[in-house]
Amino acid sequence: MKNVFVIVVLLSMTGCFKPMVYLQHKNHYPVDVFYDDQRPERPFDPLQDLELKGEVPLTQRQSENQRMLSRGNDVQQKELMLARLTMQAKKIGADALVAVRYTYYTSTTDNGYVMTGLAVKYKKEN
Repeated sequence: MKNVFVIVVLLSMTGCFKPMVYLQHKNHYPVDVFYDDQRPERPFDPLQDLELKGEVPLTQRQSENQRMLSRGNDVQQKELMLARLTMQAKKIGADALVAVRYTYYTSTTDNGYVMTGLAVKYKKEN
């Protein structure tokens, strides 16, 4: 009977623990970011369309055996691109980026990417 009590206590305690911090990690950018068809709840005025593009040579791993394995950019590279795009938006006085889109393409020698978004300024609330 004592063992059952200990098991019940241990099981009830496990529900109280929060996940590790790294599971709750979210990136913080200098402006709000809204992807594709998302929109802020606040009214806004458009400022400027922004675009970030470039090409990166394929790594050995991406080009071995003449196959198109592991092409594209990884999550860290995409986050870096988004950080750069949000910095551009902040420099022109934007509060948010809306309609953010990411596209990549690949050739026999390079990975290319284009990230776009509309920089917007929130309207003042009366």
